[in-house]
Amino acid sequence: MGILAVIAPGSTAAIVFLAICLALVLAFEFSNGFHDTANAVATVIYTHSLKPVVAVVWSGVMNFLGVMLGGIAVAYALVELIPPDALSPPDGGIAAGMLAAIFVSALGWNVATWLLGIPNSSSHALIGALVGIAVEDSLRHGRALGQGVDWHEVWDVLLSLLVSPVLGFGLAMAAFWLLKKVVHDEALYTPPEGGKPPVWWMRGILVFTCTAVSFAHGTNDGQKSIGLIMLTVIGLFPMSYALNTDMTGAQLHGIAGDMGAAADLIGRYGDDRRQLGVAAARDIGRRFGDAASGSAIPDAERPALRNDMNLVLTELKRAGEAPGIGEADRKRAHEVHETLMGTAQYVPWWVRVLSALCLGAGTMIGYKRIVTTLGEKLGKQHLAPAQGAAAEVVAAGLIGAAGFGGFPVSTTHVVTGGIAGTMVASGAGIESGMLKQIAVAWILTLPATVALSAGLFYLLS
Repeated sequence: MGILAVIAPGSTAAIVFLAICLALVLAFEFSNGFHDTANAVATVIYTHSLKPVVAVVWSGVMNFLGVMLGGIAVAYALVELIPPDALSPPDGGIAAGMLAAIFVSALGWNVATWLLGIPNSSSHALIGALVGIAVEDSLRHGRALGQGVDWHEVWDVLLSLLVSPVLGFGLAMAAFWLLKKVVHDEALYTPPEGGKPPVWWMRGILVFTCTAVSFAHGTNDGQKSIGLIMLTVIGLFPMSYALNTDMTGAQLHGIAGDMGAAADLIGRYGDDRRQLGVAAARDIGRRFGDAASGSAIPDAERPALRNDMNLVLTELKRAGEAPGIGEADRKRAHEVHETLMGTAQYVPWWVRVLSALCLGAGTMIGYKRIVTTLGEKLGKQHLAPAQGAAAEVVAAGLIGAAGFGGFPVSTTHVVTGGIAGTMVASGAGIESGMLKQIAVAWILTLPATVALSAGLFYLLS
């Protein structure tokens, strides 16, 4: 038995561990702020468009607003990477080992790369930690990795992480070329000297793009900490947070009516846990069909119901992706999955505020290392105002679209790719040594965090 497996839900030990997990999650989000958001302020600081203190405070405020006004699709896209029995253990235990493994792995890698001044992705580190949980859970239960790990979801997430910097590189290169064709002020294409800011309209563009990237970062990366905080409170206090108690009787009865179709689809197209999924769908149908509202469901039943919902959601995804499934059945599996997911996806207001505060505060501290790397070490010459504007305009558009579309992307990757694209477009070229460091960090992040997370999960659970 793992050293954390003896903690009982709702006990004093669980409360203590909740405080530790929340501290780790908030530390991760804090590190995300000073690690990733330095990308948003790098251009305005380095081009002297804003004073450093003004820039980071303004960026922190915009990050706060981004978290508060953004959605939650990214948060739960990440949560779905975790196997149901690790997320909500069916034996009534709490997910203590899972939580500790995720937070320590992702936070440790984040801090290590920051200390080296390498613009590494917090998103990448977090995804690796989540995949590590799925890998260890599969090995522990003797399941093939192809069944225990939702590789379809993993590839979707990794594809967005891979494509976004390539798009950032290409689009920023094109934006810089266009700007150079239209505007012929040579001062915009040379590195700033003597603390003099660029011409007023370029300064306005740089301040606007800093604002937009910071807000977009909040809508995307802020959701990741929201997902982690929800993992924590659901995993440690399932009786209070496993279900959205604001669900109405009509919503519950609608879901109950879909569970017959869910059981049928899972039974025909599910994976090696299809029988468990069928039983879970029928149990949800029975319990939700008898409930007058979410708050009317007894506290003691909520952890088991959450586990059933997680299992049915996973099996419906597997069914919808099964080879040979007909188009009508695939569409129906998706519809039922989305309906059930709509009730499982909820965020209390205080979770959003807590995430926003930590991301905003983290933005205001520790930005200098990454700013120096992007401004002075990425290209063979220092960053020019036009390069910063082109990179940040593209980054704001890509990150904002991804945040509201439910795609986890890396602010670091997008902005770094954009600046690199402008360096190539300007003829300055890229500093190969720094590019190799960033590439090595990118390549190592996933296997390193997977191994760290899986190993810690094995030891603790």
